[in-house]
Amino acid sequence: MSSIFIDNLIQRCSSLSQIKQIQAHLITTGLFQNSSASRANLLELAAIAPFGDLSFAALVFRHIERPLTKDWNAVIRGQAGGPFPRTAVSLFLSMSRAAGRPDALTCSFTLKACARGLSCAETHLIHSQVIRFGFKADLLLVTTLLDAYVKVGEHEYAQKLFDEMPRKDVSSWNALIGGLAQGSRPNEALELFGRMRGLGLQVNDVTVLGALSACSQLGSLSHGEKVWRYVKDEMLDTNTTVCNAVIDMFAKCGFVNKACNVFRNMSCKKSIVTWNTMIMGFGMHGHGEEAIKLFKEMEASGVSADSISFLAVLCACNHAGLVQEGIQLFDSMEAKGVERSIKHYGTMVDLLGRSGRLGEAYEMINSMSTMPDIVLWQTLLGACKTHGNVDMAELASRKLVEMGSNNCGDFVLLSNVYATRERWKDVGRVRETMKIREVKKVPGFSYMEVDGIIHKFITGDKSHPSWTQIYTKLDEIMSRIPSYGYIPGTNFILHDIGEEEKAQALFHHSEKVAVAFALIRTDEGTPIQVIKNLRICGDCHTVIKLVSLVYHREIIVRDRARFHRFKDGTCSCKDYW
Repeated sequence: MSSIFIDNLIQRCSSLSQIKQIQAHLITTGLFQNSSASRANLLELAAIAPFGDLSFAALVFRHIERPLTKDWNAVIRGQAGGPFPRTAVSLFLSMSRAAGRPDALTCSFTLKACARGLSCAETHLIHSQVIRFGFKADLLLVTTLLDAYVKVGEHEYAQKLFDEMPRKDVSSWNALIGGLAQGSRPNEALELFGRMRGLGLQVNDVTVLGALSACSQLGSLSHGEKVWRYVKDEMLDTNTTVCNAVIDMFAKCGFVNKACNVFRNMSCKKSIVTWNTMIMGFGMHGHGEEAIKLFKEMEASGVSADSISFLAVLCACNHAGLVQEGIQLFDSMEAKGVERSIKHYGTMVDLLGRSGRLGEAYEMINSMSTMPDIVLWQTLLGACKTHGNVDMAELASRKLVEMGSNNCGDFVLLSNVYATRERWKDVGRVRETMKIREVKKVPGFSYMEVDGIIHKFITGDKSHPSWTQIYTKLDEIMSRIPSYGYIPGTNFILHDIGEEEKAQALFHHSEKVAVAFALIRTDEGTPIQVIKNLRICGDCHTVIKLVSLVYHREIIVRDRARFHRFKDGTCSCKDYW
């Protein structure tokens, strides 16, 4: 039987049993050790085919007396795409020790494994091998290396590699733009996107997905609308994935109406991801009833809800305080064949806890068939802080300690529960524990975009070039709003200090500073957008409501959990958050 005939048989394989039959033939005829091409093809099929078996491929590989580069490539490729990508990296190192000579494909497959397994040191090692073996001229390989660098967090090396590339194609640009966006460097991603367009290079759907992700992170509507115009001009809006990203971008920039407009006017087919993205968008803006209505519309259109659909609509119920509706949806999951995950339980615990039904929230945790995670107990602890339930807070805190949590938020929440009851000794005990464990409190900051520039503000910070005007404006705000009923919410400053000191500490919270800056730097009547890394505090919420009334401004604040749209002295959250 000729090797050509065997290779044809390998190409026609459609099951693992057929692969094993051919392998048996190779062994019994003595071709397994001698017919390297057929062996490598069979090995690759076993490693990467949908009907293959990676463990079987590894077993076959171990019986090769002198594996060639093609054999190594086959098994490395399979492991790189498997559940344990670091195994591929280990194989590459074994190949180097066995005096095997990697080729460009070996490096490419291993770099993909490094990217998936976050193997930083090995990525640097393979970079040196790429140079050593003279593969730097291979554009596809260098782009794969670039992608690996950004995915393991080595953005500076990725940028340096990109700048040194004598030739770049759209994939090279996409790798760096997408990597910077996913690596929490959205400003740099957008700058690179602008540079790419300025050079007149052809942008594709992958490019705009990276740019849209960056806009979503920044909450930058101006950049987002520019990308959306480009998407329409280049007819990329026929791509469902791109439209999904645009919907997500507008929702995260604070304009759910624009997101809904894109959703309703899509020329391409809506996927389950499209529906889920829009439901989640309504939810994060507190439009619970609209989210439920859309969820029902989705099911009526013949699209079956999946676990993400239920999570999105439950989050919407949570933000809008629709407790009964949330319970009904949660109860319906089993009948619809959708398995409840720990995230669904977490959302229900939050929903019940926020509404004051702490006992039911605790029972929800105990009813789970799986072990509750840290987030569930943190959620219950947060609800205890909202409703001042010391006993339940102590119980949740003990559970978190048992689970080894060392999160600053856990200690701060328990301390705040004690502080609301003026149990200052207990507050001191918690803070002393934080010192012993070296737990650092995450500082609050806010940022906003004005004239295309991102401005960041930290509570009490005076590093901004305009800080004198900002604090003058803050003094003006604080002098005007008392006539509209404002009383400093000093209960939100949970320290054993005087009321005057508490009021002074409240005035300089980062979101207030950001709003004051916007009032002096933006035109009258234009909306103000602020993004905060933590949840907005109660006093800032009250102040910004009054600022929207006194200064006739619409103010949109995106905090860690949701959006607050302030207009004419009211908030879209209806004071429920």
